[in-house]
Amino acid sequence: MKRKNIKRISDSKIDQPVSSDQTTENNHPIPVDPGCPVVGIGASAGGLAAFEAFFSGMPANRKTGMAFVLVQHLNPDYKSILSELVKRYTSMQVFEVESGMKVKPDCTYIIPPNHDMAFLNGALHLFEPSAPRGQRLPIDFFFRSLAQDQRDRAICIVLSGNGSDGTLGLRAIKGEGGMVMVQSPDSTEYDGMPRSAISTGLVDFVLPAAGMPEKLIAYAEHAFSRFPLLIQPSSPSVEDALKRIFVLLRVQTGHDFSHYKQNTILRRIERRMAVHQIDNQEKYVRFLQQAPIEVESLFCDLLIGVTNFFRDPDAFAALQKHIPSRVFSDKPSGALIKIWVPGCSTGEEAYSLAILLQEEMERLKLNFRLQIFATDLDSKAIEQARTGLFPASIAADVLPERLSRFFALEPENNSYRINKSIRDTIIFSLQDVIKDPPFSKLDLISCRNLLIYLGGELQKRLISMFFYALNPHGLLFLGTSETVGDSVDLFGVLDRKSKIFIRSNVAHATPRLPLGKFHPPTHDSIPLTQNLSRNSCEFKTQLREITEQALLQHFSSSALLVNETGEILYLHGRTGRYLEPAQGEAEMNVLLMAREGLRQNLVIALRNAMMHNEIIHDYQLQVKTNGDFTTVNLTVKPVLESRKSENRHRLFLIVLQEPDSKLENRETTDATPENISDNVNVRKSSYSEELEIQIQTLKKELRDKEQYFLTINEELHTANEELKSSNEELQSVNEELQSTNEELETSKEELQSVNEELDTVNNEFQIKITDLSRANNDLNNLLVGIGIGTIFVNLQMIIQRFTPLASQVINLIPSDVGRPLGHISHNLIGYDSLTDDIQKVLESLIPKDIGVQTKNGEFYLLRIRPYRTLENVIEGAVILFFDISEQKRAEIQTGIALKAALDSENHFRALSEFLKSPQKDIKEDNNE
Repeated sequence: MKRKNIKRISDSKIDQPVSSDQTTENNHPIPVDPGCPVVGIGASAGGLAAFEAFFSGMPANRKTGMAFVLVQHLNPDYKSILSELVKRYTSMQVFEVESGMKVKPDCTYIIPPNHDMAFLNGALHLFEPSAPRGQRLPIDFFFRSLAQDQRDRAICIVLSGNGSDGTLGLRAIKGEGGMVMVQSPDSTEYDGMPRSAISTGLVDFVLPAAGMPEKLIAYAEHAFSRFPLLIQPSSPSVEDALKRIFVLLRVQTGHDFSHYKQNTILRRIERRMAVHQIDNQEKYVRFLQQAPIEVESLFCDLLIGVTNFFRDPDAFAALQKHIPSRVFSDKPSGALIKIWVPGCSTGEEAYSLAILLQEEMERLKLNFRLQIFATDLDSKAIEQARTGLFPASIAADVLPERLSRFFALEPENNSYRINKSIRDTIIFSLQDVIKDPPFSKLDLISCRNLLIYLGGELQKRLISMFFYALNPHGLLFLGTSETVGDSVDLFGVLDRKSKIFIRSNVAHATPRLPLGKFHPPTHDSIPLTQNLSRNSCEFKTQLREITEQALLQHFSSSALLVNETGEILYLHGRTGRYLEPAQGEAEMNVLLMAREGLRQNLVIALRNAMMHNEIIHDYQLQVKTNGDFTTVNLTVKPVLESRKSENRHRLFLIVLQEPDSKLENRETTDATPENISDNVNVRKSSYSEELEIQIQTLKKELRDKEQYFLTINEELHTANEELKSSNEELQSVNEELQSTNEELETSKEELQSVNEELDTVNNEFQIKITDLSRANNDLNNLLVGIGIGTIFVNLQMIIQRFTPLASQVINLIPSDVGRPLGHISHNLIGYDSLTDDIQKVLESLIPKDIGVQTKNGEFYLLRIRPYRTLENVIEGAVILFFDISEQKRAEIQTGIALKAALDSENHFRALSEFLKSPQKDIKEDNNE
């Protein structure tokens, strides 16, 4: 089947945590015995040696009760011989997977080339890969499906290889309570994948491949040889052990897990017990007391959260539809949008929300300030989230458009880093959502897959807290297995399938205090007489201070104490209407902070006060304040520090006071020339003349400065135009370089993937060459050992190979390989038809035997046979020389002996006839 025709594994329920009770999301019971444990083993370059070491370390003739599934990066164009190679190192049955194949214990299954593989309902299913070559992540794909199907019975092992394939998959397995093993980097040929896996902090064992089987079998015996504790009835001993574990966790970490669902806690504790081969809760409690590092490990296991970018894409798509109408609506341009992501883990969800909102703002051409608070208990996860660095395997979860736009590839780390513009919108911090105060005035809370780990009462408290943290009509985004429960009066349903809720605008809800905080009674309820019931001296002092403070607040002016350079040493009253921070580095200098309409007069008044050491007044100044003008009277008065100070500096008090309109009107109506003091007239006259001179001087300086600034401005404008032009050219070049860089990065990824595949093929070829070399050595020793001279020729009778014994018959030397056999002289007597006989055999395919003799008197049986391949193809002939000299000599000796015997027999017969002849004659004579 084609992978593209089904929903992506990463988009399905694989990544969703399981509710702690014994039911699935659809309330179907989880089977108690889902089958044998399945061990997923992922490897890439250098994987063959790791597989050999792993299976060689497996105890012989011992049943493990586990099934092993091997996933390796293979060349899609080459038929793998991995199955044949693995068979050499294990006594288990080895299969190359066919789609729908059921797994059985004590069997090994190997992924075929050019396929992705998933595990579902105890069977392996194959898919055509949808990702282009070089971007495929078959190990992650399989590990995630294994986590969903096997849950806490899943085991994954990451062996040698480059890249980060397997990292996200092991997160899913760990999140379901499975076990993770990784090959130690110093024992691998390529350490990219093992180091990426170890960097997650979720690995249970880091071992050489040969040492893994022992730990694996021990873990399986403790974890799967009995029913899990969580399906047994609760017992007082288990309850007591849990309470003591909670105490140890709270003492060392400061966090209370007693409100978490008990079944969830038991599963995590049970897994840690299996890792250490501890079969009793009491023993584990003692182990925790003796090993504080195990308390930290258990704490980390309890905090494991399965997360990835845009988890549940359908839910994020639904949220994206509601953002314009629910989050952006009724907000002015530049407004602040606040979002809270409790339980953010390593930050993928927070970054996903930031990307989603940024895309929506750009699509709608809106400009808002985005601020996301992402919090978690796990300090390591927060540190990792702050770096914004993620493995390259996130490409399986992030669309290519988002990946190229919001991430930057770092080839040296084989990872992606989130762009700074997105990173700056998020604040990561440690927070215990159970006891720490929440954020407030939020537009959206995304709390996905946290509530399912908490007890019912704690869930209600958190839902209520979320209600008061949100703005009216704010959104609450929960996980697909979560709901607001009984708090339907606080939240309405916006999207039931995607679990998006909207805050109800109710005023009768009972307010709740922040969780875990004690609030003492306020002092407002304590009578004043109780506060003032002191001795009479303290009571009078308090009355005096109260009276003075009331008078100061009623008649006070805004005042500043400054030194000679204008540095502010002390502030009194409300000065914000007259001062504002200057741009650039923060400085507390009144001459820089004075608002428009006050600055110039303040400079002159302060200078005159320093020069003449007298009080300077300036009336009816128009100070620009928030788009309007405020009338103020300015007074600068020289003062000194305490005389006890050895190094006294001149100080000045600047008083800013709004004029009293009634007093001014009265002075206007009652003032006459007779009521004005002559001394005041003289002072004002001298002051006016001096002021006129200073004004003229300042105007000249101002004109010179204006001319100077005009010239500088023209030069700056010209330079700016040139820089703008250069910047446009550089931007164009930068875009071209960026495009080229992206193409090169893509090519590099593809080449890296091809290189890993070729490395695997090369390792297989090396093994094959070793086998062929060994077979060749065996053949040579065999031919030499049996004493048969052999010559191999092709169809053109070109010599391909020969053995040393053949050179005693045919005058062959090593350099004759490749020459025609007919060009070589021989030592045979009376036989010159060797090539003709070979040709006849090649034509008729009928072997031929001929007896021949060499010049040195040796006898051989010459046998000519066709050379056949395994495919029964004739590719030449084989000429064999069997030494039969001893046999011939024996035959000759036998012939000589036989001839001598025959000659003796004939002689005996002749003698016998001769002897018989005289007797016959005598007898005849007697008869006569």
